[in-house]
Amino acid sequence: MYDFGRSKRATRAYAFDDISMVPTRRTRGIDMVNLSWKIDAVTFDFPIIGAPMDSVMSPETVIKMGKLGGLGVLNLEGLWTRYEDPEPLYEQLAEIQDRYEATRFLQQIYAEPVKAELITERMRVIREADVPVAGSLSPQNAREFSDVVEQAGVDFFVIRGTTVSAEHVSEATEPLNLKKFIYDLEVPVIVGGCATYRSALHLMRAGAAGVLVGFGGGAAHTTRDVLGIEVPMASAIADVAEARRDYMDESGGRYVNLIADGSVGRSGDIAKAIACGADAVMVGAPLARAAEAPGKGWHWGAEAWHEYLPRGERVHFDPVGTFDEVVVGPSHIPDGTMNLVGALRRSMASCGYTDVKEFQRIELVTR
Repeated sequence: MYDFGRSKRATRAYAFDDISMVPTRRTRGIDMVNLSWKIDAVTFDFPIIGAPMDSVMSPETVIKMGKLGGLGVLNLEGLWTRYEDPEPLYEQLAEIQDRYEATRFLQQIYAEPVKAELITERMRVIREADVPVAGSLSPQNAREFSDVVEQAGVDFFVIRGTTVSAEHVSEATEPLNLKKFIYDLEVPVIVGGCATYRSALHLMRAGAAGVLVGFGGGAAHTTRDVLGIEVPMASAIADVAEARRDYMDESGGRYVNLIADGSVGRSGDIAKAIACGADAVMVGAPLARAAEAPGKGWHWGAEAWHEYLPRGERVHFDPVGTFDEVVVGPSHIPDGTMNLVGALRRSMASCGYTDVKEFQRIELVTR
């Protein structure tokens, strides 16, 4: 703990840039590394999830992610569930260069109501492609559309917000009783974000199959500037991993997956997130660099189009390769923006680990 002034104390926290992994075992051949990850009854070839952001996840890219062996999550409050054909809107948005004009246009197009029939249709298209189906809603809209999502046959229901607690209090609206909500659903729920031991423990006790650690958004996120809220991810993941261990003892062995969601810009961050205790990583910005990304080089999160207080804005990335090349390679750029899966496999092999659970025990150092 650190004192500043006479009345405040603060805990030292660490971001991914503050830590490094230490190879302490004999190296392994990359052919020996097993990246498979299982949550509930579904097993994936690698522990990388496409974030539910309109700039990176469309029905097409969700299917691409699934075909490659990962999980893509569609934003069920995004353009694909508000408009029958949102492609012209993507085109218009890509042509806007002025940051303030872009924010106003985002607020305008997202003012269109979400349509239940479009949620059903988008989920149907993904399901018929024979890949895992996952859709995301904010806590504010989870109750309203939960029946639609469940009947659409999803494999995972994601409740994702800037920060989510199991005990939201409000005098304006009836709060979502997360524990009852999850209990009543017949599909596994992934919920977050959270950043502390106590908040994560509450979400685990509510019945979540997976907990999102962090506030998402990454490069497109400015919650720090507008709200003063920020989470150094290395410390947050380590704290939530401790909550998971204690919850396993408390629940008699129930394991809750920990998914890092935020500050994951390059492949090295993926490796560090797992080294800190994450089971999987949710990525947005890396996928925005793919040629097929629906944002056409632009990347934004849900916070960017908030009706009253936008706190994120678009950022631009030059395409580096195809969607396949960004996720599984091959890479032709030496900066951690391509072949995310191959980089994780190489990192684990170089440090002497052959599976993700073992890799969570690697030794870390700080600057």
